[in-house]
Amino acid sequence: MRSRFRPNELRLLIVRLIDGTGGGGSVKTLETQGHTYVPANPGWNWVTDNLATVPVVCLGLGPVAGLGAARLVSGHYTLLLRKQGYMFAAGPALVSALGTPVTKEELGGALVHAKSGAVDDIAEDEDDAFDKARRFLSYLPSSVDTVAERVPPTDPVDRCEPWLDEIVPRARQQVYKMRRILEGVLDKGSFFEIGAYWGKSSITGLARLDGWPVAVIASDPMIYGGGWTVESSQKVTRFIELAETFHLPVVHFVDIPGVLIGVQAEKAGTIRHAARALAGVYQATVPWCTIIVRKTFGVAGAANLNHTRYRYRYAWPSGDWGSLPVEGGIEAAYKSQLEAADDPVKARKEIEAQLNRFRSPFLTAEKFLIEEIIAPRETRPLLCEFANLVSPLRKPGRVGFG
Repeated sequence: MRSRFRPNELRLLIVRLIDGTGGGGSVKTLETQGHTYVPANPGWNWVTDNLATVPVVCLGLGPVAGLGAARLVSGHYTLLLRKQGYMFAAGPALVSALGTPVTKEELGGALVHAKSGAVDDIAEDEDDAFDKARRFLSYLPSSVDTVAERVPPTDPVDRCEPWLDEIVPRARQQVYKMRRILEGVLDKGSFFEIGAYWGKSSITGLARLDGWPVAVIASDPMIYGGGWTVESSQKVTRFIELAETFHLPVVHFVDIPGVLIGVQAEKAGTIRHAARALAGVYQATVPWCTIIVRKTFGVAGAANLNHTRYRYRYAWPSGDWGSLPVEGGIEAAYKSQLEAADDPVKARKEIEAQLNRFRSPFLTAEKFLIEEIIAPRETRPLLCEFANLVSPLRKPGRVGFG
């Protein structure tokens, strides 16, 4: 018996299994119906409403095209099966007919769409897909009308990892592994990364702190030094929307040298996408804690948190911040002085040495421009304190950005 209630009225999460579906239309309908029609997607209002109401997981278990592809990407967590799942706006036959011969793997394989950000993840087989879906859903409430539950904690709150004090190299040009930091401070084994294949200079995922679910954003200095690209900005924007929708506190690990620069970055409109992500940070109402690991510069660096809200923020001694990095700003700020110098190279070194004397994060703290500088090994206890303090502040209900 078909019931008449709306899909999300029971406030039950949705897992959509998609395999072998297309748009449901064909050019043959011209002959069978005797007329054409203006496209419309029946029920799409519920697809949209679901995203604002309950968690939606979409698993591409086989080839999907057209409307099926649109359904696949319309979820909070989406994936394709490797070597089995394919997704196309239009399939290989149509694309090849337009003069570009292409295989289904080249056109719509799982890796193609994971790298583009069209899907969030790749699963090796159906068991892996269902395991990942279960894990993703374990961090979320059943709907926006409630909040996610705490699980019994198994990792000591006071666990301090001494190696964290040495993980960030003293040489600012050297990189380090941000994911190792996440493993060191979050509940052990709890980090579930989302979107690992695209927008790689930013890391996003779900995790737990003393059993409480949190949304995690982190910079990856291994990719563009952690700078924001078009893709990473879009990734951050989408992830903030997920956290806001389901009332998850955000923990932000920052090492952002700024927005990606250069001719190609300008042609891609990077600054507009970065500004949209910055707007997401400022529009978010969920509790927010920032750990400044190293660099925080420019427009993207300003996205470490919304400075007009209460600032629950810590910095490591490796913190390095400002409008521009010293190395990249001397030529612009001291152009006339360098041009007038008898030895411009020597003059530049002298200017850089002078500026570096003011670079210490402790000078910033003395001017009350950073809240607290902590030993990196103390990060986990403080983050767990944050998670426990803000758990009562999570507010059920629908949300929306302006």
